[in-house]
Amino acid sequence: MSKRLRSSDVCADCSGPDPSWASVNRGTFICDECCSVHRSLGRHISQVRHLKHTPWPPTLLQMVETLYNNGANSIWEHSLLDPASIMSGRRKANPQDKVHPNKAEFIRAKYQMLAFVHRLPCRDDDSVTAKDLSKQLHSSVRTGNLETCLRLLSLGAQANFFHPEKGSTPLHVASKAGQILQAELLAVYGADPGTQDSSGKTPVDYARQGGHHELAERLVEIQYELTDRLAFYLCGRKPDHKNGQHFIIPQMADSSLDVSELAKAAKKKLQSLSNHLFEELAMDVYDEVDRRETDAVWLATQNHSTLVTETTVVPFLPVNPEYSSTRNQGRQKLARFNAHEFATLVIDILSDAKRRQQSSPLSRSKDNVELILRTVSNQHSTESQDNDQPDYDSVASDEDTDMETRASKANRQKLLGNDAN
Repeated sequence: MSKRLRSSDVCADCSGPDPSWASVNRGTFICDECCSVHRSLGRHISQVRHLKHTPWPPTLLQMVETLYNNGANSIWEHSLLDPASIMSGRRKANPQDKVHPNKAEFIRAKYQMLAFVHRLPCRDDDSVTAKDLSKQLHSSVRTGNLETCLRLLSLGAQANFFHPEKGSTPLHVASKAGQILQAELLAVYGADPGTQDSSGKTPVDYARQGGHHELAERLVEIQYELTDRLAFYLCGRKPDHKNGQHFIIPQMADSSLDVSELAKAAKKKLQSLSNHLFEELAMDVYDEVDRRETDAVWLATQNHSTLVTETTVVPFLPVNPEYSSTRNQGRQKLARFNAHEFATLVIDILSDAKRRQQSSPLSRSKDNVELILRTVSNQHSTESQDNDQPDYDSVASDEDTDMETRASKANRQKLLGNDAN
């Protein structure tokens, strides 16, 4: 599903006409030039999707459209709306500005530094403020007012906040109320569809009990977003969650999956990782898949004579300051993997994700480590996995790819070693 752009749609960052990309977590539409800057910031700052050439879950696109149409951009440009800003020389970028440094500096200030977001009065205990905001979010998601909830999230409300008095999270409330767009927004900000409330029920349970079947199905998809994305990247299919199939394990079409002793050792190393380290590696590979897929769309949609320059290329995953230097180095090394080697790693991760879920207890205490299959903590649903047999799809081989076999395999093993340390 893709969006049909209106003539009135403009880029949120420079007001240029006909924006063709969206920043999903910011609720804005952006033009090609501004998108090139967003991509360089990393997914932890801005999650971009092409409006026409990227597959969209319908309700996710509807969520972004609703935010854009209801002025979500004013959240990120709050102080710029003050006439005093114009007097002080502070202004947003315009279409005629150069990408570097003008647009890039403005976009970094807007989304990375949050320089224009409305600030709450300082308090001695920041955690109290965050808790208050999270309680407001917990209450607000029962309504359809998405921009209010995005504003609370921009100020520090936590999507996974567990309300001590109510005994539930915002996603429980949104699911019970059938607010599917609120659920999409919360999920983008890391809400966990598998979290149990004080009575042991998940958001999926509440959606089903309330007869909100589309929401329940979407929440299950969100639970398996990571493994679904990896499978789709290789074979163009996703599991049939409705019928209890939650994993597809692709297979290389030309049997070129690494079977050397070095590759076997790397796979064994992956299997021996703790759940926490495995989760980190899986999330990093997910981000690399997103980078590669977005690059492909980017290159296919640009005017190569004018827009595709060295300044718009994102050759590897941008640094996430919340991660250790070792992890950031490992993430960047993923860009060195050629098609076959990266496919091997993806298949190994899918296989081990399935193995870990099926071998882990379905009911755990909150103190135990949970297997994370999304970008944040994500318990698995308690649905029966009895009929969940692996599906095998073929992955087309790339005969034109230079294998650089030994060097790249060494990089692969080193990456797994770094994540294990």
